Amino acid sequence: MEKIWLKSYPKGVPEEIDPNEYKSLVHIFEDSVAKYSDKVAFSNFDVEISFDTLDTLSANFASYLQNGLKLGKGSRVAIMMPNLLQYPIALFGILRAGMTVVNVNPLYTARELEHQLNDSGASAIVIVENFAHTLTEVISATKVKKVITTQVGDMAPWLKRTLINFVIKYVKKMVPPFDLPNATDFRTALSQGAKEPYQRVKVGHEDIAFLQYTGGTTGVAKGAVLTHKNIVSNVLQAESWLKAVCKGGEEIIITALPLYHIFSLTANCMTFVKLGGKNILITNPRDMVGFVKELSKHPFTALTGVNTLFNALLNTAGFSQLDFSQLKLSLGGGMAVQRSVAETWQKVTGKPLLEAYGLTETSPAVTMNPMDLSSYNGTIGLPLPSTEILLLKDDGTEALAGEAGELCIKGPQVMRGYWQRPEETAKSFHNGWLLTGDIAVIDDNGFLKLVDRKKNMILVSGFNVYPNELEDTVAAHPGIIEVAAIGVSDPKSGEVVKLFIVKKDQNLTEQDVRAFCKENLTGYKCPKYIEFMDELPKSNVGKILHKDLREREKNKEVA
Repeated sequence: MEKIWLKSYPKGVPEEIDPNEYKSLVHIFEDSVAKYSDKVAFSNFDVEISFDTLDTLSANFASYLQNGLKLGKGSRVAIMMPNLLQYPIALFGILRAGMTVVNVNPLYTARELEHQLNDSGASAIVIVENFAHTLTEVISATKVKKVITTQVGDMAPWLKRTLINFVIKYVKKMVPPFDLPNATDFRTALSQGAKEPYQRVKVGHEDIAFLQYTGGTTGVAKGAVLTHKNIVSNVLQAESWLKAVCKGGEEIIITALPLYHIFSLTANCMTFVKLGGKNILITNPRDMVGFVKELSKHPFTALTGVNTLFNALLNTAGFSQLDFSQLKLSLGGGMAVQRSVAETWQKVTGKPLLEAYGLTETSPAVTMNPMDLSSYNGTIGLPLPSTEILLLKDDGTEALAGEAGELCIKGPQVMRGYWQRPEETAKSFHNGWLLTGDIAVIDDNGFLKLVDRKKNMILVSGFNVYPNELEDTVAAHPGIIEVAAIGVSDPKSGEVVKLFIVKKDQNLTEQDVRAFCKENLTGYKCPKYIEFMDELPKSNVGKILHKDLREREKNKEVA
C-alpha cells in the first residue's frame, strides 16, 4: 500500500526505528540507570526514588523472586495495585529476573481475579492490602503459591509510613479484613532479597514481558502476549516522536492513569524511564482537589490521560490557576478526545491536547498527532515509525484516501497473539495484519480519523467493556431469562452500560440486578441504566440484535 500519509510526516521523525538498538526492556532500564543515576525516577506522596535507588531496590526484588521464592525465568508474577512506588520496583524486579508481568486491575471482583490468575498461570502476586480480601476469596482455586502484600505508605520514611498506613487502615478503614497467612510483606521481601545477589538473566526480544489482559470482542478477558521486542519498539517509536521537544533527564510527567493500564505503562513508565524523566505517580486521581494540589507542586512538562480526566481537571477549582509554562505534552488516548474538551484545554493551558490511538494488542501506540500541531484537529494523527496502516473495505479491497475501511496494522509493536488462545489469535489477524475492528478514513492531509468502532464494544472512561462478558455474567441470575448490554452516550464517561432484561421472576427489581452486578463486576462495568422488556429483538436465527437496541436508544436521544 502506498504510504500516502508520509506527505505530512512530522519533520525530524524517522520513517523507521531499529528495535535491535536494545536487547530488552532490561537493557533500556540499565542504560537509563547508567545515564541518569542521580535523577529522580518516581515520586509519590512527596517521596522520591532516584534511578540508582530504583536499580538497587528492583535488583533486591528480583533476588527475592529468584532466591526466596525459587521462581525461574518465564514465571508469571501478577501485580495488583494502584500507582505507588512499589509498582515500578516490582515491575522492573520481575523483568530483570526474566519473568513475565501480569497486570491486574485492583478493582476486579473475585470472579474476574480468579479468571485472570488461572488463565495466566501466575505463581505469585504482589498486592496492596486494601484489595487482599478479594484474593482471600479465590486464592485456593488458583495456582498462586506465594503472596507479597504491601501497604500504601510502605516506601515512605518510618514516621510518614507509619502515619499513612495507620490512617488508611484504622481511621479511613480502607483495608477490609483478609486471611493470607503465608504472605510476605513487601519490605521484608526487599530486605531478604538484599541478602543474596540478584542473578542476571539473559532476556531477549522474544521473551514475554507482559500478559496484558483485554476483553477482546468475544467474552472473557484474554492475555495479549507482549514481548520485550513489542514494548522496546513502542518505546523507541514514542521517543522518536517526542524527541523534538522532550529532553533527556529534564522531563516531569504526571502519571494519573493506572500503570496497570497499557497506555500509562508504556507511555508514562517505560518511555519516560527511557528519557530519564521524573514520573509523578498519582494514587487516587478521583480526588480531583487533591490531584490539583499535587499538580501545583511540580513544574510538570507532560501529562497523559483520557478525555474524562482532562474534562474533570478543567472543572476542578484551582486548575486554571496552575502554572502551565513548562507544559510540552498533553496527550489524550484510551477513548476519543472530545472537541469541546480539547478546545477548553487549550484555552486554559495555552497548549494543544494531542490525540493518539492504540490498542492493548499494539503495546499500545499506533498513531499520534505531531508535536507541533497548533490545535485540535479531530483526528488520531499519523502512524508512528515502522507502523504500516491498511484500510480494508467490507469487500476485502483496500480503501483509498477518503474511503472508510477497517483499520489494520502491521509493526514491531503488534502482539505475538493471545495467551494460549490460538483460535482467537487467528481471528484477529488477516494475512499478517492485525484487525482492529475500528473503521477509519485517511483525510486529504494523510491524517487518520476514526468514524466508527467495534460494533458491540462499550468504552467507559477509556476502559473496554464487552457485552458478551456482561451478558454471560448477568444471565447467571436465576430471575433473568435474557439480557443484552449496549453502551449509551454519557457526558462524563463517554459511554456507560445499559442493560435490557427479560424477566424470569416477575418480582425481580432493578435493585436486585444492581446488587448482583456489584458483586460480580468491576464498578465501571456495572450498568448505569436498566430497562425491563417483554422480549429482545432477534435475527431469524435467534441472535440478539444489539444494533437495533443501539438504534432505539439513538432515536430516543434525538426525540
